[in-house]
Amino acid sequence: MLDRDGFRPNVGIVLLNQRNQVFWGKRIRTHSWQFPQGGIDRGETPEQAMYRELHEEVGLHPEHVCVVARTRDWLRYEVPDRFIRRDARGHYKGQKQIWFLLQLTGYDWQLNLRATDHPEFDAWRWNDYWVPLDMVVEFKRGVYEMALTELARFLPRHDVRNRYLRSGSRARDHDLQSDGPPGASFALPPGASFEPDPQTNSVVDESGDPHAR
Repeated sequence: MLDRDGFRPNVGIVLLNQRNQVFWGKRIRTHSWQFPQGGIDRGETPEQAMYRELHEEVGLHPEHVCVVARTRDWLRYEVPDRFIRRDARGHYKGQKQIWFLLQLTGYDWQLNLRATDHPEFDAWRWNDYWVPLDMVVEFKRGVYEMALTELARFLPRHDVRNRYLRSGSRARDHDLQSDGPPGASFALPPGASFEPDPQTNSVVDESGDPHAR
C-alpha cells in the first residue's frame, strides 16, 4: 500500500528497558542491526500496526509494554534506486513512518524472536539510547536522528545531553537500576544469541518491495 507520492506507511518501535536502554535487533542471517519496524496494513491504524509488529518481531503483547509517546507527524526517508527492485522503480519511493516509544513493563525472558514462522531478527541486545548512527544504513540515519530526538524528552529521568555516538563511544548511566528479577536483563529470548559488539560497518537491507519491512 503506497500513498500517492510513492511512500509506504510504516511504524518504527523504540523499546526501552528500565535503564532507558533500547532494544537493538540483528536482522536474520545478516550483520545488520536496527529497531523493530514494519508496514501498516490496509485498514490498520498506526497503533494497531505497532502492536502487531511488536508481537511478530519481538514476541511481546500489549500487556508487556506501556506506550510512552509517539512522533507527531510522518517521518520520511527515500530509498536509493540501487536498493529498489527494478519493477518497483518509478512507483516505490521510500517509507513514511510513525515512531512509538515503548516502556517494557514485563521481563526480558518474555521476548521471543520466533513468535512467527517468519522471524525478522536472530539476535538482540540492549543498547544505550543514543545509538551509533554509523551502524544504521545511510539513507535511514536522518529518520533515526529525528525520531530519537523528538522522543528523547519523554524518556524517564533521561540524560538531556544529545549523544549521537558516531565515533562509537557509549553513554553510560550507572544510576538507573533494573526493576526486573536478578539476572532478567541478561536473559535471551528463544532462538536468540547475544552479540555485545555489533559490527559498525553493517547495513540494513532494503528490497524496495512495497511489502518489504
